[in-house]
Amino acid sequence: MVMPINVNLSDLNLPLLTPMLIAISGGLGILVIDLIKSNLHKSLYVMLALMIFGADLVTVLGTAQGRGFFDLMLFDGLSIVSQILILVASMLFIPLALTSKRFHEFSYPEFFALFVFMVAGLQFMVTTDNLILIFIGIETSSLALYVLIAMHNRFYSFEAAIKYFTMGAVAAGFYAMGSAVIYASTGSVELWQISEALKLGSENSNIILITGGAVLILIAFAFKLSLFPFHTWAPDVYEGSSAPLAGYMSIVPKVAAFTVALRIFSIYIDLGLQSVQSIILILSVVTMTLANIMALVQQDVKRMLAYSSISHAGFVMAAIAIGTTKASTAIFVYYALFMFTNLGAFTMLWISRHKVKAFSDRFDHPYEKFAGMIKIVPMGAVVMALFMLSLAGVPPFSVFWGKLYIISAAVDADYIALAFIMALNSAIAAYYYLKLIVYMFLKDPIKSVDTVYYNISKPLMVVVGIAVFVTVGSVFFFDKLHTYIYTMMLAAGF
Repeated sequence: MVMPINVNLSDLNLPLLTPMLIAISGGLGILVIDLIKSNLHKSLYVMLALMIFGADLVTVLGTAQGRGFFDLMLFDGLSIVSQILILVASMLFIPLALTSKRFHEFSYPEFFALFVFMVAGLQFMVTTDNLILIFIGIETSSLALYVLIAMHNRFYSFEAAIKYFTMGAVAAGFYAMGSAVIYASTGSVELWQISEALKLGSENSNIILITGGAVLILIAFAFKLSLFPFHTWAPDVYEGSSAPLAGYMSIVPKVAAFTVALRIFSIYIDLGLQSVQSIILILSVVTMTLANIMALVQQDVKRMLAYSSISHAGFVMAAIAIGTTKASTAIFVYYALFMFTNLGAFTMLWISRHKVKAFSDRFDHPYEKFAGMIKIVPMGAVVMALFMLSLAGVPPFSVFWGKLYIISAAVDADYIALAFIMALNSAIAAYYYLKLIVYMFLKDPIKSVDTVYYNISKPLMVVVGIAVFVTVGSVFFFDKLHTYIYTMMLAAGF
């Protein structure tokens, strides 16, 4: 006789699902509103999206930590910190939809619904330690993002969406194979159970399967994080996307991917599997070095920023291999500071636009476009220079504190050579950031002022103003930010 299974709703702890349900319900609500009344102004959908993300953020901050929904959901300090970064960056991005009439995708309610669904998928990724649910979150967010890129409706956008879809499919295959190998060697898809099984398996012949599964999943995340040699899609995809969406892609999906990577690979690091740790370190060093070298020879500012983002991802990846609480904290401290500066830099590409390629037959944002910008839009040149100095790691701007914290984490863990390589790469990166500053301040305009239309609308000014405030004023709140994230990481066991 089969005994009935009694499910106690209080044990399910369903409130842990509330943040994701808010996002999903909000996306469905936007579609329903469009069905009832079409052709509404995009400002309504911008306000709705901001309300959804605001309510989501308040719920994340107010939800108690714990497990729920048949232990599939894990709401811990790591989940809270990553969701805060995802939602804050999303709230910073959405108002940019009001900046221009030229970008028609912002007139479609489908754009905002897909964007909200993408955020919900990213939240599922970071709020679980179940390999299957992580996969569902990855695919939910990725499928929405493919369409968002293609909605830019240019040849390069369609090409970018196809490339991103192809690379995403390959990454999904590697992730599925890696998860299958881990399940075969441990008998579970729950990370906490996998951790217990690996402690036993690492002492016998399963070590080959254990390492093989880790390598397959690492390849999958190398695609997602655009680590060498799986980075080749990133510059083309960023170039084909609108500038703000490219900036968003360089931050938020990577925050979610780093969160999942930290959950998975911290298990292997804690076990002392030197092979996995060494592979991560090699990927990190090669990625940051080669991306910097490639950025040096770029002729387009957007592609330069794309390679710059790849280099920053390699820089942060080293923190996972270091494996200390300080290093884990450094990942999110770095991206909390980096996201404002990088999104601001990509957004600044939007202050000038032209329907034809007036400066280059190949690129939309060649360096020549910014020549003499100080004489045409002085404030714009100053703001862009602030972002470049911050990305270069010049004190006292925000990214400097993130780089310094990661390097200090490496030194504290006796990775002196790694710290030296990081410092050397920061010095190399300073060249191509300063190159743009030289064009803006020391060269004469190549074209007349009438050639370029400068779009300095109020929403753009607000977003850029917030980014500048954080970039310049981070020195005053860095300690509080670090303390909060460190406490969360410590509570979550990282």
